[in-house]
Amino acid sequence: MAAEEAHRLADASATAPPKNAAAVDGVAVAAPAAGGGHGRAPGNKLSLVPLIFLIFFEVAGGPYGAEPAVQSAGPLFALLGFLVFPFIWAVPESLVTAELATAMPGNGGFVLWADRAFGPFAGSLMGTWKYVSGAINGAAFPALCADYVARVAPAVSGGGARVAAIVAFNVAISVLNYTGLSIVGWTAVALGVASLSPFALMFGAALPKIRPRRWRATAADKDWKLFFNTLFWNLNYWDSASTMAGEVERPGRTFPRALLSAVAMTTLGYLLPLLAATGAIDAAPEDWGNGFFADAAGKFFRSPTTPSNRIQ
Repeated sequence: MAAEEAHRLADASATAPPKNAAAVDGVAVAAPAAGGGHGRAPGNKLSLVPLIFLIFFEVAGGPYGAEPAVQSAGPLFALLGFLVFPFIWAVPESLVTAELATAMPGNGGFVLWADRAFGPFAGSLMGTWKYVSGAINGAAFPALCADYVARVAPAVSGGGARVAAIVAFNVAISVLNYTGLSIVGWTAVALGVASLSPFALMFGAALPKIRPRRWRATAADKDWKLFFNTLFWNLNYWDSASTMAGEVERPGRTFPRALLSAVAMTTLGYLLPLLAATGAIDAAPEDWGNGFFADAAGKFFRSPTTPSNRIQ
């Protein structure tokens, strides 16, 4: 659940131009500060580790929400998708983001790029579209959090309890964002460790039970639209990191390293839990709804003497 919260807080990160911005060819870009950086004073800038985790949460935040890929096409295609799609989409988009963010390291990010290339009207459209996209995308995460909470607290599955949980997630993340990007960055590191640790434990528990034959299974009735939408949704938004470029310490060096590290973390963050859950549990693809990882973890860590919990 922490991953979805941090994913939303990353979406809301710095988008306003820094105070020391200057105009270059009609486009606002950050003017060098005393330490040769952009945006904040050097002591308040984002370093490599918080930036990695902020980018990670911009895109993924963990394997939460990857279950429909198995549900729609089966384990084989889900594993192939999360292995291949990062090289088709995530790596190229992250490289473009790294190049443009280091060339124009202002907090406007993709708005600056569109403005510089096509003029202020295109920049305005880009900002508007991304705002609408972020609002719609961000609205999905509190509901996804509630889906996972409902696996251990069924009362949250509907009614007033579900509404209260969603409102609480929104309020908590909104308050956190007002504390500033530096605090948000280190909070993302803590939430990243918290969100990935259960999956690391699950992978370790699953290793002795993995049977590679299970990875070859496919869904009888494949839903390719849902499959590709799931891949795209879980591996998109790398360009959102550009809106923090003016807050990054030595962006020319830090941004490319952070993006490549985040790509590797994101890919492994999907593949390892999927390898564990699909390889160690005999479950039909249609059982893989949102929150199935919580059910899988329960099967790994419950008493093996209980017949209903035995993993074959």
